[in-house]
Amino acid sequence: MTAIPRQPLRYAVALSATALLVSGCGLGAEIDREVNPGREPTPGATRPAPSGTATPSDLSLGPEPTVGPSTPTAPPCPKSGVTMSPGMVTATMGLRAMSVRAINCGKGVRELNGYPDIRVRGLDRQLFDVTVLKGTEPITSMENPEPSRIRLKPGQSAYTSLVWRYSAVDASTKRGSGVYVEIGTAKGAPRETIEPDGGLDIGETGMLGTTAWQRSPEDDGR
Repeated sequence: MTAIPRQPLRYAVALSATALLVSGCGLGAEIDREVNPGREPTPGATRPAPSGTATPSDLSLGPEPTVGPSTPTAPPCPKSGVTMSPGMVTATMGLRAMSVRAINCGKGVRELNGYPDIRVRGLDRQLFDVTVLKGTEPITSMENPEPSRIRLKPGQSAYTSLVWRYSAVDASTKRGSGVYVEIGTAKGAPRETIEPDGGLDIGETGMLGTTAWQRSPEDDGR
């Protein structure tokens, strides 16, 4: 899409506004001459205030109150001390993948070891009959490191990758799409509900592969 140069546009708007003001003033003057050709003051009429003099109406009107930019507030940290953040869904040749970060939002050190605990729900909040795998095969072959003990200091994070194959989804009803994903750091841990962008087009009966939690690259060496 070709960008429209701003300078000519502002110039055209300025010309249009000037023409409107000039024509408006001329029209008002013509009406005034027709109604009062002798320029006699009309009863009840008030003389216009000299330029630069404030009128009572001017004094009563102040500038519109302005609201400064609001600072986005972070969501409250859950009791588990870990919050989940979904990444973007990527698609290629029917294969789908996304990452989910587990962020230590608490004050103490949190420990992860193993695979996430996941449930998938549709638009109606009903559970999908989805098999959640520990690993990514047979969905796809990709690097899947062995589970390891990860200690997260406050502010640090770990991630897991979710993979699945596309299955037909009803675009109007979202039937077959996993709209809500409930994910915990491990079996028995509190789950947090996230909403992947576009959902998980996994079908009613599919498979969802997962990788073990891995330390986020930006936290390596910290």
